[in-house]
Amino acid sequence: MSKRIIFFGTPEFAGICLSKILEENFSVVAVITAADKPSGRGKKINPSAVKKIALEKNLKVLQPSNLKDPAFVNELKELKPDLMVVVAFRMLPKVVWSIPIQGTFNLHASLLPNYRGAAPINWAIINQEKTTGVTTFFIDDKIDSGEILLQNSVAISPKDNAGSLHDKLAEMGSELVCTTIQGIFENSIKSKVQQLEGSEKSAPKLDKQNTFIDWSQSLDAIGAKIEGLSPYPGAKTKVTEGGSTTVIKIFEAQLIKEPHTFQPNKIVIENRKILITHKEGFLNCINLQFPGKKKMAALDILNGRTFSSEMVVN
Repeated sequence: MSKRIIFFGTPEFAGICLSKILEENFSVVAVITAADKPSGRGKKINPSAVKKIALEKNLKVLQPSNLKDPAFVNELKELKPDLMVVVAFRMLPKVVWSIPIQGTFNLHASLLPNYRGAAPINWAIINQEKTTGVTTFFIDDKIDSGEILLQNSVAISPKDNAGSLHDKLAEMGSELVCTTIQGIFENSIKSKVQQLEGSEKSAPKLDKQNTFIDWSQSLDAIGAKIEGLSPYPGAKTKVTEGGSTTVIKIFEAQLIKEPHTFQPNKIVIENRKILITHKEGFLNCINLQFPGKKKMAALDILNGRTFSSEMVVN
């Protein structure tokens, strides 16, 4: 009889992993995912990426609001899983992750113990790392701290943003998940305790504060912040003109390192470009979003909007 797997996950990253597990013909007896949520302009109720795949494959789907609910826990036990696999899902209580005989493991999009936390892909780019990777590890009581099973690394290209790196890591991660499942079932992987050296960086959840650009940083750091928050949620900056302030998002920019005589933090329009002045040169804003508008190319914005010489960012 084939070994029984329960899969936990919600977004596209998890969906890619679930698809790979099914492609490799592992037996998934149930899928646990978040409740359907409204999304898009019409706020239509949409199932998660994982749920869509599960329904296509006629898999049992559970969407509990409370992971400690005794009825839900009993249902999991009745499914008699040998192994649970978790990808991009909320923290599981011990009463859940301790159910399978062969344990519960998680896929994390970093080389643990570096970048523990909710947004490892974003922070690796924001911090201008040259490499990152994926890790599978057994879940324990703390976040991202369990014993490591397998790891795989990848170079971060200067052309990568959070979106392109997400796609690379999802593909690599899906393969690592399948290798980990096979290794656990064959008892061929020896897990190892995470060794902290003290230089590890964290990957906190992105919020209203840490997605703002700090214009006192270097031009390289500002460019990395923009790439690390693109295509979602976008790097934000306040734009002040006279007494009014608005918040715009910058999704793509070019760094121009050259001397100039402008004061820093001014918005300057030159040669049909939206430039923000910086002590090291200019930030050429290629793709932006103004409040209540769609994401647009700078050229299209300039066709329908005038910019005052008093505009500054902060």
